[in-house]
Amino acid sequence: MIKFAYTILYVQDVTRTIDFYEKAFGFTRIFITPDNSYGELLTGDTTLSFASTTLAATNLKDGFVESSLSQKPFGIEIGFTTDDVEASVKSAVDAGAILVAEPKTKPWGQIVAYVRDIDGFLVEICTPVD
Repeated sequence: MIKFAYTILYVQDVTRTIDFYEKAFGFTRIFITPDNSYGELLTGDTTLSFASTTLAATNLKDGFVESSLSQKPFGIEIGFTTDDVEASVKSAVDAGAILVAEPKTKPWGQIVAYVRDIDGFLVEICTPVD
């Protein structure tokens, strides 16, 4: 059986990014390597991980597109569910996220908002779909 275990985002500074996610969303640090090249957060069933762009470059010899706040976000998002979208958005923005879209109720009843993290990745903050 195959299982979705983790998502890895490539960032400039792993410790800085993990600090942000701890402050913004209250996640718990699992570990960061001593050389700051890789780290993981406990976020539920799926681990959210970060690798330094330097480490990523050693794995991807042909390169990759680096996330940046100066560019549009990638056509992908990380989604976090919560019972209080407004409070979670405020916490993220207070920690340094940039608000992209205020909380809005979708036709199916879900409340959804978007922020960009300190590395430019798009984060959806939403209520669970019942």
